[in-house]
Amino acid sequence: MPEPTEVRSMFARIAGTYDGLNKTLSMGIDRRWREATIRKAGSLKGARVVDLCCGTGDLSLLFAQQGAQVIGADFTHEMVCLAPAKRAAQGGDLPAMFVQGDAQSLPLPDGSMDVASVAFGIRNVESTERCLAEMLRVLKPGGQALILEFPPPSRGPAGQAFRLYFNQILPRIGGWVSGDPEAYRYLPRSVLAWPKPDVFAEKMRDAGFEGVGYKSMSAGIACLHWGSKPEAS
Repeated sequence: MPEPTEVRSMFARIAGTYDGLNKTLSMGIDRRWREATIRKAGSLKGARVVDLCCGTGDLSLLFAQQGAQVIGADFTHEMVCLAPAKRAAQGGDLPAMFVQGDAQSLPLPDGSMDVASVAFGIRNVESTERCLAEMLRVLKPGGQALILEFPPPSRGPAGQAFRLYFNQILPRIGGWVSGDPEAYRYLPRSVLAWPKPDVFAEKMRDAGFEGVGYKSMSAGIACLHWGSKPEAS
């Protein structure tokens, strides 16, 4: 279970280099994963979206580009305060606002959102169960949860190659560029500790979501999970 103070401090330290390193270390493929999340959401014109653990706002702004009204929330001030400048660079009229907020306790009314999303952040939350419960609480009946995350690498050849990159090469490059080697040693540790997709899907069902499913992407490097709040809620 991640310790919140340590996680917040770590992301605060690397905020300035976070975006550039993400794009370099993922070779730009991270945008394709986020775009797949947007497609899974379907029609977004006028939809109300909360993007938890939003970081510097990449997924939030993709939702806003599709006409959604977006609230991006992240508990690390140094990360989320970079998002408005990114919004301004893409067009200052995009319907997205950013707040500092905890994914386990959102300042939103019950049943107020059409979509609740998290991209590569739920594994950093202290309690996965409380985060899922909070997503369910703020969603309208029939609303969608969309969760993009790194599953543990598979044991096959592709997984072994990724493990080598993830455990040996990525921490060295990330630590060198950011000046914070520990932050980029944390990343592979947190991914290896994350449940496999089928196990996490069961956690979503246990939390009360229905229509739960998932799709592996890029030979299993990333996984998109989805589920909806029951209509009878």
